Amino acid sequence: MSTASLPPVAPEVLAEAVEALTARLRKKLDAAVAECAGKATEGADGTVEVRFGEDTLVTLAPGPSGAVTEAGQAVCSCLLAPRCLHRTAVLGAAPIADAEVSAEVEAEASDAAAEGASPAAGQVGALSVEPVPGSTAASDSGSESGPGSGSGPGSVEDVVAASLTPAQTRAGAALWQAASEALAAGVTAGGTVVQAELLRAAHTARLAGLPRAEAAALRVVRGLRNAREQGRGQRLSDLTAAFRELLASAFALASGAAGPGAVGGARRAYEKGGSLRVLGLCREPVLSATGYGGVTTHLLGPGGAFHTVSDVRPGGIGRAKGAGTASVALGGAVLDHAGLARGGLLIAGATVSADGRLGAGRSVRATPVRGAAWSEEPVAALFARPVREAVTAALDAGAEPAGGTGPELLGCDVEVLGAAEDHLVARVLDGGPLVRLRVAHPHPELAHTANLRRIGGHPGLLLRVLGRPDPDRAATLRPLAVAPVPGASPTLRLPEEWLGRADLGYDRLQGDHFPRLGAGAAAPAPVPGGPDPLADAPLWRVRRLLETGVAGGRRAVAEAARGADRAAPAVPLRRAGLTGAAELAEGLAAEADRRPRDSFGRLVDASSDAYARAWLASAVHLEAAERSLVLASWS
Repeated sequence: MSTASLPPVAPEVLAEAVEALTARLRKKLDAAVAECAGKATEGADGTVEVRFGEDTLVTLAPGPSGAVTEAGQAVCSCLLAPRCLHRTAVLGAAPIADAEVSAEVEAEASDAAAEGASPAAGQVGALSVEPVPGSTAASDSGSESGPGSGSGPGSVEDVVAASLTPAQTRAGAALWQAASEALAAGVTAGGTVVQAELLRAAHTARLAGLPRAEAAALRVVRGLRNAREQGRGQRLSDLTAAFRELLASAFALASGAAGPGAVGGARRAYEKGGSLRVLGLCREPVLSATGYGGVTTHLLGPGGAFHTVSDVRPGGIGRAKGAGTASVALGGAVLDHAGLARGGLLIAGATVSADGRLGAGRSVRATPVRGAAWSEEPVAALFARPVREAVTAALDAGAEPAGGTGPELLGCDVEVLGAAEDHLVARVLDGGPLVRLRVAHPHPELAHTANLRRIGGHPGLLLRVLGRPDPDRAATLRPLAVAPVPGASPTLRLPEEWLGRADLGYDRLQGDHFPRLGAGAAAPAPVPGGPDPLADAPLWRVRRLLETGVAGGRRAVAEAARGADRAAPAVPLRRAGLTGAAELAEGLAAEADRRPRDSFGRLVDASSDAYARAWLASAVHLEAAERSLVLASWS
């Protein structure tokens, strides 16, 4: 029985190990990886061992970061080592090290040491869980922090180039080729060898100064692994989105048309923001699939700008729960995240990243100040903005290349109509649309699900909600915090110490927080479902075709096209006026079924390049069309 888990492995270490195998051993690699499940045991001096038979032992010795980052940290006792199947299989069974997060954790520690701060109290970029929607995220994944010390306190060298270098263009071309092959293979044939080619291209992108492209490739690799292992948290739609992002980024880089936003930076650059007064809005638990947990506190700055202070480190759900009351290390201010979410800070010498993250440098000084209730200005202005205008701004901010982990926050006043399936239905007050309230973070140990369930039991309740709009669902909001509607009677009654709002991820609503129902209260009316233009549109046919390609590869798309009249799926699209989607879907099916022959008339494998281009064109068009329908649903 396993007594230990395998440590994360750097992408380049696994890629080099797979490349060293012979063609015969590569064919056996996936089966050998599956055999490693449950065999890890704790060795001496913090090592992890996996035994194959009586005479073969693979030993992993992680470095200080807890990951295997060098080839010499993985050894095998067999005669073929290090070019052996055992060592490579163990490396292939281990999780992929999160290069971005690990680098930021290490950078934060070095920055804190240089700034004279405690490394344990630094801020690390927030990660999205469900991708969320925000979860964004995480998305994105995916899904990602402290000030640097480069040329001075609170600053780092910005590695974003004004134009692409030849090395970056070559790295983009290599990434496009590897991604195209992985897409053509699909989940069914996207085993360890295919993943290793993606990891090698990702490492090349990292060396060329393309961390954003590297992160996109790692998300695809993790998605392929989860899908092949039938992971509970894996959705085919998430992997499809990851492929779209990777291919779009690689195509732009390979063509030399990528801008600075697509290149990204190896470190989050902080700029001096001078004096800054920020007011707490709410706390949000952060939980990543790679074992990181913590909290992000959302703040409101001058001019309605959103800012965040995050504390994310290894620890998973335990740390995500505990970090909600952890101290905030920002300019010597004596506050915890719970106090900051309901208070405020006056910051001198502030450092701010492009996505609003506040840095904690030696020159930063912060003084706690009184916070503002959601019914007071300037916070009240968030809830007075027309909802369609606010949603458009939030989704646009989340779609920017240099943006954060998802859409910006959205505030609105709603009337709860009741529960329907896995969400709540509410109506935005003053003639607004019907919206669906879905859980922001579904982990059972967080309070989100229980709180939404309690709210759903009080139809007619008026709520002031602050949350993140879901960019992939029609009129859907994922609430992070709630408060009473000023002047309303059927609304929440929260304790004074909560200062007028409840963080749904940490505070637990109780029965006495809700208005009492009268003895003659009428039975709740049926909950209206509301229109869903995204579900009603025939675009699901395109989405299914794209996801079929991700799951089964090029062959699955070709078989789907051969199984019926190729033009039949496009008929509903044309009837709905979606001519562009119909033509692109037909082009994808035709390219997938293209079977070229050599000069002797023999069938040869078609290039994956043209297929990947056709798939990407259809995926990008689908994303734009669905986004238009999502925005329309908020009207």
